[in-house]
Amino acid sequence: MCGIAGLITQAPLDDGDKEILKRMARTMVHRGPDGEGFYFDDRAGLAHRRLSIIDLEGGKQPMSNEDGTVWVTFNGEIYNYVELREALERKGHRFKTDSDTETIVHLYEEHGVDFPKFLRGMFAVGLWDRRERRLVLSRDRLGKKPLFYGRVGDNFYFASELKALLEAPGFQRDIDPEALTDYFSLLYIAAPKTIYKSVKKVRPAHTLVIDGSGMKELCYWDLDFNQPEEKSEERWCEDLLSTYEEAVRLRLRSDVPLGAFLSGGVDSSSVVALMHRIGGQRLNTCSIGFDEKEFDESAHAAAFAKSLGTEHHEDRVRPEAVKILDLLAWHYDEPFADSSAVPTYYVSQAARRHVTVALSGDGGDENFAGYRRYFHDCLENWARSFFPASFRTHFFGALGRWYPKLDWAPRPLRGQATFRALSRNSAGGYFYSVSGIKPEIKAELLCGDFTCALDGYDPLLLFQDYYDRQAAADHLSRLQYLDIKTYLVDDILVKVDRASMANSLEVRCPILDHKFMEVAARIPPSLKLKGTQGKYIFKQSLRAVLPNEILTRPKQGFAMPLGDWFRSDLKRLGPDLLLTPDPLGVVDSAAVRRIWEKHQSGLRDFSTPLWAILMYRLWHRTFIQNQSAVRSD
Repeated sequence: MCGIAGLITQAPLDDGDKEILKRMARTMVHRGPDGEGFYFDDRAGLAHRRLSIIDLEGGKQPMSNEDGTVWVTFNGEIYNYVELREALERKGHRFKTDSDTETIVHLYEEHGVDFPKFLRGMFAVGLWDRRERRLVLSRDRLGKKPLFYGRVGDNFYFASELKALLEAPGFQRDIDPEALTDYFSLLYIAAPKTIYKSVKKVRPAHTLVIDGSGMKELCYWDLDFNQPEEKSEERWCEDLLSTYEEAVRLRLRSDVPLGAFLSGGVDSSSVVALMHRIGGQRLNTCSIGFDEKEFDESAHAAAFAKSLGTEHHEDRVRPEAVKILDLLAWHYDEPFADSSAVPTYYVSQAARRHVTVALSGDGGDENFAGYRRYFHDCLENWARSFFPASFRTHFFGALGRWYPKLDWAPRPLRGQATFRALSRNSAGGYFYSVSGIKPEIKAELLCGDFTCALDGYDPLLLFQDYYDRQAAADHLSRLQYLDIKTYLVDDILVKVDRASMANSLEVRCPILDHKFMEVAARIPPSLKLKGTQGKYIFKQSLRAVLPNEILTRPKQGFAMPLGDWFRSDLKRLGPDLLLTPDPLGVVDSAAVRRIWEKHQSGLRDFSTPLWAILMYRLWHRTFIQNQSAVRSD
């Protein structure tokens, strides 16, 4: 696990270009504290910060092929590198190290820009072909590892982190208003956008080829929900468990100590159970707890860890944990408002005290319809089918405006939200239900001039596009695909990557193994969401490795008690960061004050929009006003 950066130039590379690349690398010391390396020729430079995991002595980067015509800087892990190496050696390729990195240059020699199709793992790759004067950037299928790029004049830059690109003189920090309105709806900025107009993200499962003819973008993989297979439950359970166990086994390849995150839920517990079943060294497991019982799963995690005999470590997150907010703003580089970034940072910190690599259970809900919202949205979509669109728009839209707001009630009784969702089409209703800041609240919070600058752009377009791509699939499968392409990629995996790399910890996600996901995508939706029970077939497949109390315990989200904290310890942040005028003129401070006062009264819960505004203001202070005290060494 590492940080990478690079540049290509039209004019000959000079000492100034080399110094820029070195500064870019220095901003990412936390991603690679074990060493650095550089490669330069007359037109290109590559940089690498290393966190040593495999081939501790021989795996230094940038790395080349035998004759030095192909160079690579690589962030990630290739789990099938042993099998790839054996196949490449049979074709005559000769290796000089035992690292997974070297398989990439030989795959490129063998298959050209199609090399990512053969990789099983997480990766961000920068590859320079000296002979062809070609730069190839590629990102893994789910986007577990980040990769940013942009141009300044005739120079092209790329890096693992957005802040590294800002080291290049001339990079403009003009805000992309579409990205910012995405953020205020979704709480994250979806690829390929970034907060800046001048910088983009390489899309997951895509390769960029930059050469003398320009830049082209190639998609090398996608997930297909349109080919469900009819098998017995028993056969599906066998196929799932065997593929899952293989994914876990591959992720145990390491030359440094391994551990796991353990929340006590089905996903993380299944990872730990399979690690224990496969065997090897005694496991380190780590969990986070809260004093507020409704948010705390630590007792369940501790009990399961004890049953397996793991070396279990537990930290508790209390309101004073928000002292790391400046640090988080610096590590996330752009506005990011998933509040579970705080406990994710602390569980990563706890794990890093004991291991260098931790396995996690991310991806189970998206692959197997585990979120409660899937049931409710499918029910709403069924109801939607009984009414013409014009009737729904006018009738349910009116009810949504006049029905009382009941934040405290169970979802079926929150009539206002249900009516507003029913007034929209299928994608629009789901967009409404998952929006961190509902459209009517967002309209109140954002200044009129900023809204006008959007020229009619609506973040719903992003959802509609992904929803329509699985045109032949059922509604549930479309929602799963949409979440995998948006929420999973740009929220969950961004959260885990930044929080773990801030602590120089590598996190591996076996449920997001692409072969396992392809199996899951072929399972009929009726076996994922069975009645009101999500993850039905996944849980059935795990009966051989998990106790019944874990499989049947109600789902509990990984969240913080923000509502209460904004009325106590976080209350002090209001005057300085929430209630003062926004220097960019994006957020209306009078509207913020109104929702702040309503939240303090206890009658309404506005913790999510308040947190989103807080993180936006902290990002602005850190990167636009340059007032952050946080810096890499």
